[in-house]
Amino acid sequence: MLDMAIVFGTLILALVLFATGKIRYDIVALIALLIVTITGIVDPMDAFLGFGHPAVITVAAVLILSKGLQNSGLIDILTRWVARVGDGEVRQIFSLTGIVAILSAFMNNIGALALMMPVAIRTARKGGRSPSSLLMPIAFGSLLGGMVTLIGTPPNIIIASYRAQSGSDPFLIFDFAYVGVGVAICGILFISFFGWRLIPPRQSPASKEELFAVKDYLTEVRVPEKSKLAGKLVLDIGAATEAEVVVVGIIRDGRKIVAPSSLEKILEGDILIIEADSGDLQTLLDATRLELVGKADISEEMIGSDTVGIIEAIVKPDSPILDRTAYSANLRWIYGLNLLAVAREGGRIRDRLNRIRFQPGDILLLQGKKDALQSALPKIGCLPLAERGLRIGGKKMILLAVGIFGTALGISALGIMPVQITFSVAVVLMILTSIVSLRDAYESVEWPIIILLGAMIPVGQALETSGGAALIAGSIVAGASVFPPEATLVLLLIITMFLSDLVNNAASAVLMAPIAIGIALDLGASIDPFLMAVAIGASCAFLTPIGHQSNTLVMRPGGYLFTDYWRMGVMLEIIIVIVSIPLLLIFWPMY
Repeated sequence: MLDMAIVFGTLILALVLFATGKIRYDIVALIALLIVTITGIVDPMDAFLGFGHPAVITVAAVLILSKGLQNSGLIDILTRWVARVGDGEVRQIFSLTGIVAILSAFMNNIGALALMMPVAIRTARKGGRSPSSLLMPIAFGSLLGGMVTLIGTPPNIIIASYRAQSGSDPFLIFDFAYVGVGVAICGILFISFFGWRLIPPRQSPASKEELFAVKDYLTEVRVPEKSKLAGKLVLDIGAATEAEVVVVGIIRDGRKIVAPSSLEKILEGDILIIEADSGDLQTLLDATRLELVGKADISEEMIGSDTVGIIEAIVKPDSPILDRTAYSANLRWIYGLNLLAVAREGGRIRDRLNRIRFQPGDILLLQGKKDALQSALPKIGCLPLAERGLRIGGKKMILLAVGIFGTALGISALGIMPVQITFSVAVVLMILTSIVSLRDAYESVEWPIIILLGAMIPVGQALETSGGAALIAGSIVAGASVFPPEATLVLLLIITMFLSDLVNNAASAVLMAPIAIGIALDLGASIDPFLMAVAIGASCAFLTPIGHQSNTLVMRPGGYLFTDYWRMGVMLEIIIVIVSIPLLLIFWPMY
C-alpha cells in the first residue's frame, strides 16, 4: 500500500506540474522517475532502462527521417501545390489541413505543421485575412494525421510497446489506420466545412500587409569627417550613443557590405544602413552628429545578398531563448544573427528590441549569413516561417529519400523486422547518402521528448507493479458496471482525451495504457480496443493550447486566446468519440 501511495502521490505531483507548465515537461518526468527510484519502487539498476526502450528509439528515428524527407525536396513540391489551390477559404483549409494530416501520418507532427505554417501564413496574407482562420485548422490536422500510423505520433508507438509487453505481437505500422483513417477524414471534413467558422476572428495589423515592413525602419546615415564614430568598431556604437540600433549594412565607395561584423571599422564617408525606431534614431543623431541621408529607395535588397539573408522564424515552446532577450541570448555574438523585429499575437512589438523577452510563438525577423541562419535556427529553438531570399534545405534527392523511407515502412508493415530496427537502418542509410548530415541528425531529435519518454516509461511500469493501475481499472469497471462494457470503452476514451488536454500526449499514453490493460482483464475482454482507445484519446488535445506543441506553436501567430481552442475542439472531440467507438468495436472486437 505504501508503494501505491507513493506512486499516486508522484503522479499527482507530475500532473499538476505538467498542467501548470512552471517546470518543463522533461524535467518533471525526471523528477517523477527519481522519486520512485529513491523510494525503492523502481530498482536503481533499472531506472534508466526506459531510454533504451523500443518506443524511444523509434521516436528518435522518426524525427531524423522527417528531417531527411524535408531535406530531400519532397515537401517543397507539396507546398507549391497547396499554394495553387485558389482563393476559397473552404478549399484552402481543406487542402492545407489534408496535406498536414498526410504528412504527420509519416513524420513528426510538429515537423509537418512547421513545414506548412509558412504556406498558411502567406496564403492568409495574400487573401487579406488574418492567419487565425488557417493556423488552428492545420494544427488540429497535424494531430488527426498522427492517429493513422504507428509512427504518426509517440503515443501510438508507446501503445504498441504495451501490447508487446502483454504477450501479444506489437501493433504493425498500419494497424492504427483501421480507426485512424476514419477519424482523420471525419475530423478534416468537419474542420474544413464547419469547424473553422467557430474560431473567433482575430484580426491584426498583419492581416492585410506584411507583418514586418522592414523598409519603414531602415535609415541611411552618413559618417562625416571628424565624426566621433570614425575609426571605431560597429560594436562601439551602442556604448558611445546609448541608442539601440542595428547596423545591417554599410555602403563604402559604392560597395555594399551586408551584415557587417561587429569588428568592422567605421570609416569617414561611410553610409550606414541602420534599423532603429524614431526615438533611437534621434538619440544616435544627437550623440554622433551623423548626417541623415533618408529613407528613400531603401529596400530589403540593402540588407540581403547572395550570402546574407533575412528570415521570419517562430520561437518553439521548448526554445532555449525563452524569457531571454536578444542580448542575454547572445544572438549576435554566438550565432551571428541580427534581430531586426519581433511580432507577437499577429502584431509587431514596438518596444526596444533589447528589452523584449522572447515567448513561445513569437515571430522574429532575423538577419545573418545564410549558413549561419541555417545552423543557428535549430540551436536557438526556432522554426523558419516566411523566407526572404533564403533557402533552407539540402540536395534534391527525392527518389532516394522516399525509396529508403518507403522500404523501411514496407518491411515494418509486413512484420518482417521490428520498426525500431528498420527505421534505425533507414537513418543510417540517409546519413551515408548525405540526405541528412550528422549535425542535422542530432539537431532534429527533440531531446525533451526523448527524456520525457525515457523517464516516464519506468514510472508507468511502477504504476502497474505497485497495483495502482489495477486499482484504477477496477474502480472504473465497478463504476460503469451498470452499463454495457462498451460504455467503459467510451469512458476510457473520454478520460484520456481530457488528460491529454492538460499534459503531454506521450505522458497520457504512458499513464493510461496500463489502466486500459487492467480494465480489459477485469472485463475478460481483449486488450486491443482499450489500447486503441487510449491511442486515439492521447492524440485528442483539442481543448487547450498546452495539450500539444502544435497548438502552442500557432497560438501567438494566430492571435488566439486560451479559450479559443475549445470552441472548435469540443465539437471535434464529440465527433471523434461518435466515429471512433463503432470503428473500434468493428475492427478490434472486445470478445
